[in-house]
Amino acid sequence: QKIILEIFLHRVHLYHGIADRRTGSEADAAPAGTDWNTQRITVVGTGVPPAGAYGAQARIMARRAAQADAYRQLAEVVKGVQVDANTTVEMAMVQSDTVNLQVSAVIRGAKIVAENVASDGAYEITMELSMFGANNSLAAAVIERPVQVEPIPAPPVTTNINININGGYTGLIIDCRGFRVNPVMSPVIKNANGQKIYGHQNLDYDKVIEYGMASYADSMSQAFRAGSNPLIIKAIDVEDFNANPVVSMQDAELILSENQISKFLENTAVVFLY
Repeated sequence: QKIILEIFLHRVHLYHGIADRRTGSEADAAPAGTDWNTQRITVVGTGVPPAGAYGAQARIMARRAAQADAYRQLAEVVKGVQVDANTTVEMAMVQSDTVNLQVSAVIRGAKIVAENVASDGAYEITMELSMFGANNSLAAAVIERPVQVEPIPAPPVTTNINININGGYTGLIIDCRGFRVNPVMSPVIKNANGQKIYGHQNLDYDKVIEYGMASYADSMSQAFRAGSNPLIIKAIDVEDFNANPVVSMQDAELILSENQISKFLENTAVVFLY
């Protein structure tokens, strides 16, 4: 009982420590090694042979050390990834033993994409882990399936003469440049009244897990997820620890009206410029 109590208190302390760090006006920077455009996490583990080891034995032991270092780095990077505006992967692991086991399994299943041996015998292993994907992805471990899928809101019935519906858009780009955006796995787009117009509860869960809800790009040339003819909207703010873009009421109406024709939201053809 004493051991169980100590584990429980440790978890409570860890949870509150993480929560305290999330109360600032600005969100923490995304952990190094995460590429939110390609949706991959990459680390390079290094290892050296122990003193007195030579030849094939030295190489094997250096490789083993490099692999262990890569796994350690992956675990650290993964813990800092934001699931949504309020939850990191580490927080989700603290709250659920199931998530903890699933995340550990995802890390163990990371791919070795490159290996290199230096002239001094040091070994390097590059490992890669997918944030999204049908098999062994971080998303499947940490994003919960909604109890019920909520339809994407219909545009309001208005006589807004400034809304010009064109149709044929291949995707949506929300230009958040100028704001300190914090990338998350499950973002939300809001209108100026705080109403959600896009969230993972509005989408096919299996599609979210396989492809993700959006990518993050630092230039238009990298916003390939939105296709060749994207609807480009300028964000007016970002909320919820700088994770969720806010668009004007008029732009929200335009997004929803165009989506009724092109279905780019349902197709998760969304890019945030940051």
